[in-house]
Amino acid sequence: MSNNASKPAPPEPPPAAVVAEWWAPFEDFLAKERRYSRYTLRNYRQAFDDLHRWLSGTGLWARGFGGIGPREARDFVIEAQRRFDRRTLHNHVSGLRTFFKFWMRHGKLTHNPLAGVPLPKLEKRLPKFLTEEQMKLLLGGPLRLLASETITPAVAWRDRLAMELLYGGGMRVSELVDLTYGAVDFESGVARVVGKGRKERLCPLGSMALAVLKKFRDEFAQRIAPTSPVLVNPNGHRMPVRAVQVMLKRYLVDAGLPLDLTPHKLRHSYATHLLNAGADLRLVQELLGHAQLATTQVYTHVSVARLKEIYAKAHPRA
Repeated sequence: MSNNASKPAPPEPPPAAVVAEWWAPFEDFLAKERRYSRYTLRNYRQAFDDLHRWLSGTGLWARGFGGIGPREARDFVIEAQRRFDRRTLHNHVSGLRTFFKFWMRHGKLTHNPLAGVPLPKLEKRLPKFLTEEQMKLLLGGPLRLLASETITPAVAWRDRLAMELLYGGGMRVSELVDLTYGAVDFESGVARVVGKGRKERLCPLGSMALAVLKKFRDEFAQRIAPTSPVLVNPNGHRMPVRAVQVMLKRYLVDAGLPLDLTPHKLRHSYATHLLNAGADLRLVQELLGHAQLATTQVYTHVSVARLKEIYAKAHPRA
């Protein structure tokens, strides 16, 4: 028997009529009014599909979304814990709570069964980041590969630019690939980016990132119109997020760094290095575009952890 024959069939998606009635208006609200990213929409859709799958599998779909009570909600969460890690489960439940609130406001549902459902406690994970020396090693990768004639000058400077903007500007990878030349003020060295919730913020790029950007624009850019993307593939099309992720892996290998580091870890490094150097927490919050200060405060834990590590190694009574 082939391996494919032993694999369970993927879950059936909700019927088109269910999607049209329950998901499509909610998605329209998220995209146009809340201005959520396509990644959030994808995650919320996964949560919606999963809830429908569970209701259908347990025979509860005959009662519809309105027939879910607190007990059924707890059963759903317990069953979902077997298939998702805790963070994914929290994200799914958050999306479903928003879903029920939406339809309560529109009069199709009378209660939110997930409003008070207990969730497993999230483990506290400190964000991974690179040391300043590791960042220097990583950022030097494109020119090392260029010197060995492994890549072309255009690719080397584009890849260097991508990493400099992630680290020097603290950008999310989605913000990076959406960046256009018209969004960059070359005189002040500041870029205007659109982050989560379609909120705009200003990102100081730093002298090094700005210098690399100018070099790439002047020597390698195919188009520099205001609407032209800064990062492009050799065919001149906007570089997708996945291509940036794959690109980074190449330089992690070259630098001998862990391969589980992602473009977002360069943003973590940006925040951690700012705080380690004495930057104000609220300033870092603004630079990162965090809506809540608590989101930024995780980086203070990283700094404290680093201080403790230094203390433990250096102090005679540690």
